[in-house]
Amino acid sequence: MEKLTYLKHFLTTYFKVHGCKILHNEDGLLSVQLTEALDRELMNRPFYWNYMKSIGQQGEPMTLSLIINPKLKHKEGEWIHFGSPRLQQIINHLRRKEKYIKLYQNVETTIQQALYPWLLINIKVTYKGRQTKDEIFSVGLNLINGVMKVDMMNVLSDLTLSKTISDYCYLMSPIIKLKSGYKRIEKVIDHYIQNQNHSWAEESLKIMDEDIQMVEHFYQAKNETKQKRKEIHEIKERYQQQIIYEVINGGIVYLTKDFNHQA
Repeated sequence: MEKLTYLKHFLTTYFKVHGCKILHNEDGLLSVQLTEALDRELMNRPFYWNYMKSIGQQGEPMTLSLIINPKLKHKEGEWIHFGSPRLQQIINHLRRKEKYIKLYQNVETTIQQALYPWLLINIKVTYKGRQTKDEIFSVGLNLINGVMKVDMMNVLSDLTLSKTISDYCYLMSPIIKLKSGYKRIEKVIDHYIQNQNHSWAEESLKIMDEDIQMVEHFYQAKNETKQKRKEIHEIKERYQQQIIYEVINGGIVYLTKDFNHQA
């Protein structure tokens, strides 16, 4: 359930940051009122928007209902999960248009308020073998004191963030350099992966060896060395065990001192 909880927070923060209204968000069901920009990005309605523009009308963005909990797939909505086309579409949007972001916590104040820099990195880890499995990690690092949060999207989902800094706020300068910060985050993910059960890799290796032995046996009495090498190469490509890191997006999020103490 931890992965489902993270996916929920990842999606909630994504839609909130893009100005969407959250209509429903509980029990593994998420319903949002899209903005025009996200409707254009996600809903594949170019003819509708072109037509509305041609007649001088504003147009109405759609409501998107997502099912995060697989036990509720019978409900009305679209099931979204790791590996689903909709989640991949959202990730591609972030990669393509928002590889680097800068956000500020909204603060209502009439006195000077410091905002502290956090490095936010969203990383997709792909385990590739006989089957492919994805995990998404969201890690935040305080660039002043080095405090780290390994569920940063969860934390941010409870905050109101903006692309502009609030009145009376000023920014603290980072002490930790971005490259050093990223290396720290990478080490945390390395440690997590090293402590996981990697029976999937052992299974993939076993099946790969079995398939290679079958090819070797099939071509034992045949003079087709080139074809045999080709098939063995394809088997190795298919079952090769790999763990691939891919940064979806990242950036700096400026947050209040209260948040720093809570972290």
